[in-house]
Amino acid sequence: MRMGIKMHPFFFCFLLLLLVSPHSYGESEEDEFEEIKRSDFPKHFFFGASTSSYQIEGGYLEDGKGISNWDVFSHIPGKITNNDTGDVADDHYHRFLEDIELMHSMGLNAYRFSISWTRILPRGRFGKVNKGGINFYNKIIDNLLLKGIEPFVTIYHFDYPMELERRYESWMSSQMQDDFVEFAKVCFEEFGDRVKYWMTINEPEMVAILGYRMGSFPPAHCSPPFGKCSMGNSDREPLIVVHNQLLAHAKAVSLYRTHFQVKQGGSIGITISIQMYEPLDQQSDTQAVDRILAFYVGWIYDPIVYGDYPKEMREILGSELPSFSDEDKRYIKGSLDFISINHYTTKYAKDCFHSSCPDEVNRPINAFVETTPYRNGILIGDPMGIPGLYVVPRGMEKVINYIKQRYPNHSIFVTENGYSMRPSDGNKVETILNDWKRIKFHKSYLAALARAMRNGGDVRGYFIWSLMDNFEWIRGYDTRFGLFYVDHLKTLERRPKLSAHWFASFLGGYSQQLTQLSSI
Repeated sequence: MRMGIKMHPFFFCFLLLLLVSPHSYGESEEDEFEEIKRSDFPKHFFFGASTSSYQIEGGYLEDGKGISNWDVFSHIPGKITNNDTGDVADDHYHRFLEDIELMHSMGLNAYRFSISWTRILPRGRFGKVNKGGINFYNKIIDNLLLKGIEPFVTIYHFDYPMELERRYESWMSSQMQDDFVEFAKVCFEEFGDRVKYWMTINEPEMVAILGYRMGSFPPAHCSPPFGKCSMGNSDREPLIVVHNQLLAHAKAVSLYRTHFQVKQGGSIGITISIQMYEPLDQQSDTQAVDRILAFYVGWIYDPIVYGDYPKEMREILGSELPSFSDEDKRYIKGSLDFISINHYTTKYAKDCFHSSCPDEVNRPINAFVETTPYRNGILIGDPMGIPGLYVVPRGMEKVINYIKQRYPNHSIFVTENGYSMRPSDGNKVETILNDWKRIKFHKSYLAALARAMRNGGDVRGYFIWSLMDNFEWIRGYDTRFGLFYVDHLKTLERRPKLSAHWFASFLGGYSQQLTQLSSI
């Protein structure tokens, strides 16, 4: 029997603050104050939360797991805020049953997570399958299903065996395609009878941009003016890295469709990160918006849907942009069953063809477009805790409309959408728990999503990033996106934030039990 939902005392404070908060940024009244209810979405709509293996699991040397690129990178002094690592992270490796119970108590009907490549194939295809890793993910999948929670599984989310970097420079080599397909094959064989939603790669464009253009993620390749790394070519290498990821994806999908999909009855896609853009000022800035969206969204989805890179990329990059052979095109065209997007923010776009721009953006690899959060000195939205992220709910509606128009007749999943508090909001535990700004964020973005769906967007699910505070890559544990607070300094205790109570109430979950469960 479903227990009654207990109103959290902070709700009164939240509602008061929501009503009196000044309207200081570029948000519309509709964005801020439109009410949203569970009934605004279809009955079988998926509401979930997302995580990734390296960011939450810990247990980095346990039960046969190999060493990943992030295991090595995070141990280099100065690479991560506070020299944090994912060695323990949220200790999900030992606490997954508790975490699944928290999901169930909120009323989630879906959970997106990734599989650690080094937990399954510690040395890639140069070693054996690790049964300890197989057993771990079997237990996660089985227990999710017992609670009525649908597993959405990402095969690769930034972490891969370090051996592949040392042998052939990972994604810089076409050999990585073979390793990825072998990893995917094991996943399909071991988990595909129960997993019905697969995502091959998380944000291939961000793998390229952060790891090979900016050099802030492993393997830390870059060149001036983007950065000063010991190796790399920021104008060329990202194009090679994405090309190899696209072909790896296409070959894995071909394998799945040929040998597994009919019998297992699942579906498969790939996830991109998509910021929305609005013209900064002049007419040419509208062309800049079209161009930068082609360079970031079309870079991944045009080959997968239509069989080749966008014409805007080919015209600007010329021979620097790799080409697909006829055989490649047969693999890649149509190699998805749904579109999966991660969306957080919106910015303005400025055309560098007709205006002066800094050297680092006035380049072919950036589509000759500069992006900025400012127009006439006014921010586009309330800043979040990560530089470059701003609260702009209308962007969600525009993103869905854009995807619907550029890639018609495809269902869409929003697999990440989340809010991180600013350091200026305070770092005391009670301040972190009283996260009314996160509630406001999700309410406004969900309202925008519902509007897009009423306008014909075929959206099937929405996943909050993240279930709990975790290792946020180069920002370590200082940046918090979670619905649950995690005490990373001492006990690793999970405590529900105000947003967890709100989401449970929104979904009709067991909010009254959250505090009890988090202290077990």
